[in-house]
Amino acid sequence: MAVEKAGEHYRCNVCGNEVTVTVAGGGTLVCCGEDMELLT
Repeated sequence: MAVEKAGEHYRCNVCGNEVTVTVAGGGTLVCCGEDMELLT
């Protein structure tokens, strides 16, 4: 899933790592070799 805007929250479904986007530069967030899931 591509990063669209600052403030989005993502989680890794493998290790549970969570990320909050501070600057949206596009691209995809990957952790443990898999795309991270966008949380609502």
